[in-house]
Amino acid sequence: MSDNKKSEEGKSEIVNNQDNSNKKKQHKEIKLATAIISIVVLIVVILLFSTIFALVNMGNTNIIDGVLVKEIELVGLSKEDAKLELEDAVKTELSKNITLHYEDYEVSINPEQIEASYDIDSAIEEAYSIGRNGNIIKNNYDILFTMFFKKHISPEFHYNDDILTQMINDISRKMPGSVKDNSYYIEGDKLIITKGTAGNTIKVDEIKKQIIEQIKSPSNEFIEIPVQTTTPPELQIETIYQEVHKEPKDAYFTQNPFTVFPHEDGVDFAISIEEARQLLTENKEEYEIPLKFIKPNVTTNQIGTEAFPNLLSSFSTRYDAGNVNRSTNLALAASKINGTVLLPGEEFSYNKVVGERTIAAGYKQAHVFSGGQVVDGLGGGICQISSTLYNAVVQANLEVTKRTNHQFLAIYVEAGKDATVVYGAIDFRFKNNRKYPIKIEGYANSGVAEMKIYGVKEEVEYDVKLETETLSTTPFSTQYIEDSSLAAGVERVQQYGTNGVKCRTYKVCRLNGAIVSKTLVSQDTYSPLPKIIRRGTKGATPVKTTSPEQTKAEIETQSTTVTSTPPAKENTSTTPTSTPAKEETKTNTTSSSKASEKTVTTNTVSTTKSNNTTN
Repeated sequence: MSDNKKSEEGKSEIVNNQDNSNKKKQHKEIKLATAIISIVVLIVVILLFSTIFALVNMGNTNIIDGVLVKEIELVGLSKEDAKLELEDAVKTELSKNITLHYEDYEVSINPEQIEASYDIDSAIEEAYSIGRNGNIIKNNYDILFTMFFKKHISPEFHYNDDILTQMINDISRKMPGSVKDNSYYIEGDKLIITKGTAGNTIKVDEIKKQIIEQIKSPSNEFIEIPVQTTTPPELQIETIYQEVHKEPKDAYFTQNPFTVFPHEDGVDFAISIEEARQLLTENKEEYEIPLKFIKPNVTTNQIGTEAFPNLLSSFSTRYDAGNVNRSTNLALAASKINGTVLLPGEEFSYNKVVGERTIAAGYKQAHVFSGGQVVDGLGGGICQISSTLYNAVVQANLEVTKRTNHQFLAIYVEAGKDATVVYGAIDFRFKNNRKYPIKIEGYANSGVAEMKIYGVKEEVEYDVKLETETLSTTPFSTQYIEDSSLAAGVERVQQYGTNGVKCRTYKVCRLNGAIVSKTLVSQDTYSPLPKIIRRGTKGATPVKTTSPEQTKAEIETQSTTVTSTPPAKENTSTTPTSTPAKEETKTNTTSSSKASEKTVTTNTVSTTKSNNTTN
């Protein structure tokens, strides 16, 4: 019985266990089903919310909430408005100077100097794309995340590293206690080498980093310049020689395209490398090494007429070939200019090309304007060459950069068409503003000075002339000098007079005979040059001793008589006439030493006197 009972109890326990297992299984299935339903519902809700959220934001064409560019919130702004706001902020930021400081030395750098800028367009595109580049769920996530946690965008920063490096190196050289590098330069026929000295240099990489950080995050604090002690390297004569030495190069030109390649002089040491190395062993701060210059076989002015096929302009003036000294000066100045070649953009300087007017250079004494009179001076007459060249330059339509008129009218050109020069003071300069090189040919012989300019004609060539307009004329005065070396009643003209003139000069360009342009180039004033007459007093009856009252009366009578001499006959032309050289030289020499001479002026006109000597 007991065995049966146990068996039944065992079966009952198995059944109970199975029931419990089934119940657990059912419970799990219910939980799983509930979880699945919940997930499905959540997904549906999320999808529904995302769809609704997406539909709501679909019409939004502005930047979403929570986006900041350079810490500027752009919520609700269109791309155009955001760009304007950022550009204003960046402009203000990049206008602030960065101050660098070292001991008592202070210098500033402006971000604009190093071409600092931000890539605003890319930053705005990135800001605008948030919530728009992915699927609905990702976009909604990005929008929500940005709204709650913000999105910080830093636009890309750009600057010119080469300019910044150059500025830092320049500051390094200028600040106190800076290292002095080895240096050299050519002066005449000598190479001057200067030995450097130890000193401070800026830590370039370190200060660059500080400057950029200061630009990105402006503050009122200055940057303390980081420095290090540097010693210049030893002088290496071989390195210097390689940099100085140059082989001569012949001038040449090509036709297609037409290009002139100017010659280059060769440069070499006039001593051996070993001798130069020995010089550098001496304990000195500065060393001199003699140089020699080697001319090429073909210089620029020798490359032939093929390189300058067209005559662009020509102008000539006349002079008295019988005046040997003046003729010599004109011929010498013209020869200096003859063959000169100017490449496009190059500037011509009359004083530089012709050189200083000295006896050693071959110049002679001839008439010049000085101190309001015609006197003899070294190099007299060469202003005729500069004036002749001036007119040729204008007619070739070249750019005149420096030109000055004479104090008095010149005999060889009209008013407004002259160009005076004084070495070291007044120059005549012009620039080759044409597409191709030009060549100047000049000469002065047989009483004619001529300047010709050759080159290549361009597609449009104008007929260019100078035209003048006289505004007013001032009569010259006549001065009498009593000369005891001349017999009483004898008069000699020491200096012929010229009228003063005010005029305007225009550059007139014509094409096919029609005026294309008329440009005012100068408004010139010429002072009247007084006529000077030497009046003899030799053998005249001595003046009797008289009382002061009588002397006064006689002086007044004499003054009245002289003043009544009419000057109108002398005032017949505005063209000056040269005084004979021999007579002028003699009378100028004697007039300064004779105490018995007196000067009386009639019809006196105020003139402007100059210390400069022109001719």
